[in-house]
Amino acid sequence: MAASLAGAVDLAAVKARSEAAARAQAAPPPSASAPAGAPGSAVVDVTEATFQSEVLDRSFQVPVVLDLWAEWCGPCKQLSPVLERLAAEGGGSWVLAKVDVDANPALAQALRVQGIPAVKAVWQGQLVAEFTGAIPEDQAEQFVTELVRATTGGGLPGEGPEPEPDDPRMDAAESALERGDLAAAEEAYQAILAEQPDHPEAGLALRQVQLFRRAVEAGPDALAKAEADPDDVDAQLRAADVLLGTGDVEGAFDRLVDVVRRTSGDDRDKARTHLIELFALVGDDDPRVGAARRKLSAALF
Repeated sequence: MAASLAGAVDLAAVKARSEAAARAQAAPPPSASAPAGAPGSAVVDVTEATFQSEVLDRSFQVPVVLDLWAEWCGPCKQLSPVLERLAAEGGGSWVLAKVDVDANPALAQALRVQGIPAVKAVWQGQLVAEFTGAIPEDQAEQFVTELVRATTGGGLPGEGPEPEPDDPRMDAAESALERGDLAAAEEAYQAILAEQPDHPEAGLALRQVQLFRRAVEAGPDALAKAEADPDDVDAQLRAADVLLGTGDVEGAFDRLVDVVRRTSGDDRDKARTHLIELFALVGDDDPRVGAARRKLSAALF
């Protein structure tokens, strides 16, 4: 059970992000001189097959701006040329990735496109900014200028100091996690934080491992116990940990929102606090967190 839990939530994303960063380091930097639409260009056409390399991997070099469009969309034909010109002028400091939503419906669905033109910015594998609809050129320029300033500061790939080498302490912690030794992984992450309290990854990883340990300790009958005694708040918290640890994010959130709705005083506060901790584990950029926060607000007020 420990091994399966250790692969269920976003700890797998740590490894995936590391692999994407490694691929980005090995790839040539984007170039404004490359033909538009070609791989490695500052303006590139993206499909479902090339999304990983041209958007996710590339976003570990420079920010990538997704332009989601369709041939029939009039406003898209107003906005796209503006973005293409800005990307060319950017000299490779950011990449414009154009996605035809009609030709790539699975991508549009995965990106939760509600209307077009839709513009979404990706940095280091994460969605960091977005807008929908055609906007004036000065606003589009401000959008990309602020994006570049907030991410790379305008530096081009290969400029500036060399990237930090892999941290062998993190490698040891992740190795323990992969073999299902949660106690060793927790100890390793705690040791890192003792030496470096502001470590960029160890804090989140430690909280995730602690979630897995709570889920394991709750046991395989945690859900049955919670269903049998809905008024046992501690049982509901343990069940939520198990649900989240096994990948049922919405089920974990909904269970605790229901506890908040049904309880008051210390019980309500305990459930609310635990739910907020689970939000932090999943991350505010996950749309399921936003939806659950709205449900929590409704339950509280």
